[in-house]
Amino acid sequence: MALPSKVRIVEVGPRDGLQNEPKSIPTATKIELIRRLAACGLRSIEATAFVSPRWVPQMKDAAKVLAALDRQAEVAYPVLTPNLKGFEDALAAGAREVAVFGAASETFSQKNINCSISEALQRFEPILEAAKAADVKVRGYVSCVLGCPYQGEVAPLAVAEVAHALFEMGCYEVSLGDTIGAGTPEKTKVMLEAVARRVPLKKLAGHFHDTWGMAIANIYAALEVGVSVFDSSIAGLGGCPYAPGAAGNVATEDVVWLLKGLGIDHGLDLNALVDTAAWISGELGREPASRVTRAILAKRAAAAC
Repeated sequence: MALPSKVRIVEVGPRDGLQNEPKSIPTATKIELIRRLAACGLRSIEATAFVSPRWVPQMKDAAKVLAALDRQAEVAYPVLTPNLKGFEDALAAGAREVAVFGAASETFSQKNINCSISEALQRFEPILEAAKAADVKVRGYVSCVLGCPYQGEVAPLAVAEVAHALFEMGCYEVSLGDTIGAGTPEKTKVMLEAVARRVPLKKLAGHFHDTWGMAIANIYAALEVGVSVFDSSIAGLGGCPYAPGAAGNVATEDVVWLLKGLGIDHGLDLNALVDTAAWISGELGREPASRVTRAILAKRAAAAC
């Protein structure tokens, strides 16, 4: 199969990238990050999550973040809503797109959200119904599609079942997440081919973590299968707290560098992404995880000498 001519990137840094940060991040910093990401050309930016502050204290300012955004008509600002209360709070704050998340691993589902896969899917039904009534789009996430920190291997057919359930429920797109970053290119292809037999390929997205350094290779494998939507996080922020040594989400800058090399249209300004990655990394007191950003910053520094 020929590679896609165009790819859409869903930026998850402000939510997935920041949600596990140990120190409280000022609301103004989150808002500024979203503004800068939109200026880079991103047209889908996952802004925050309407979850219990008890479990995810970093997202306790979700309503403030959403209310304060200088929204652009051409930019979507989806938010995570794991239950009906979260959806209702998000709707009250002005959300026009939400996301729900399930898992392909029964053990992960039980330990992460304290219910079975089937129970989690049942929880989503009222959210999808309420979203339809309010004309709000819903995106679905499936975790652990290439491995689970508790049970190890996850069968591709199990991934396909959950993805199909979310799609049939009304999710306009289903993002398949390698939560612990354990996937390899061939396993990625096998999983995607299994899911594509139940859900149209154009309705699927890839969400890869870089724990074992395979995220970019897995994205290339997904491109070869025909996937044309990918989640990524500025500066490689984030990571799964259940995976020892997790390196975080694949960096948006690294994905753009890959697409640039393949001649695939992505619509983003790489230099602006690098500037944004350097800025947010400075705000967090660390170096960017993105190899592309580090290389470009080093090149700039050498040229300035």
